[in-house]
Amino acid sequence: MCYDADAVPPFHGPPLTPASSTELRLTATDGAPLAAFRSLPDAPAGPAMLVLPDNRGLSRFYEQLTRRLAEQGLPALAIDYFGRSAGPGYRDRPAEFAGLPNLMPHLAALTRDGLFADFDAALAHLRGLPGGRRRAVISLGFCMGGRFAFMTAHRRFALAGAIGLYGFPDSLRGAPGPIQLAPDLTAPILGMFAGDDEGIPAGMVAAFDDALAAAGNQREIITYPGTTHGFFEAGAGAFEQECADVWRRVLGFAREHANLGGD
Repeated sequence: MCYDADAVPPFHGPPLTPASSTELRLTATDGAPLAAFRSLPDAPAGPAMLVLPDNRGLSRFYEQLTRRLAEQGLPALAIDYFGRSAGPGYRDRPAEFAGLPNLMPHLAALTRDGLFADFDAALAHLRGLPGGRRRAVISLGFCMGGRFAFMTAHRRFALAGAIGLYGFPDSLRGAPGPIQLAPDLTAPILGMFAGDDEGIPAGMVAAFDDALAAAGNQREIITYPGTTHGFFEAGAGAFEQECADVWRRVLGFAREHANLGGD
């Protein structure tokens, strides 16, 4: 697990605008149920954000993150991954899905086609919001969702950019990863990694950067020395400066690429 059930994102700063939040039940483009959480700013001022959670799925961390993004003027939608195997209401049974062993069957059931159907439905929802057809969309993912965010830089999603924090970029269980798919990742990428992440060694991060460079992809790859996987969290007091820098880079990237992409 990247974040515990009680984790919350680090505070960024004073809100720029009031925001409202709501739970949603969407339908993926293959007809599967899709749980989501949306936060909308009263005064939008930037692209929409598709938030892709870690392997726990849609947790309180990501609900609160959508609120923090919306308070900075960015409409945000976080989605779940387990509607097909667990049903959209499984989060009402927290004890049943509290630990990784209980989640493993549902993680194993994820497929590329199913995930892409979820992403397509979420993007259609964001682009269907008032002004959405004219608003760029950027993905923002963490851990497993960071890997997914890098994948949504694929030209088929027509995103303005993709931001991934500690997303595994190499092949996994025989499936190609962002390194292998770099020639097809055409949206600008911001990748942020932990320097002491045992699961994503420095050589792998360098290989990802090299693959994107070879493909001519606009990218910025950042490694924070001394940080550990999941460092972007309110409880990680030792990494307060790094968390502030992540916020700065996320918001800066969003506004820099606010006019790119399209559907």
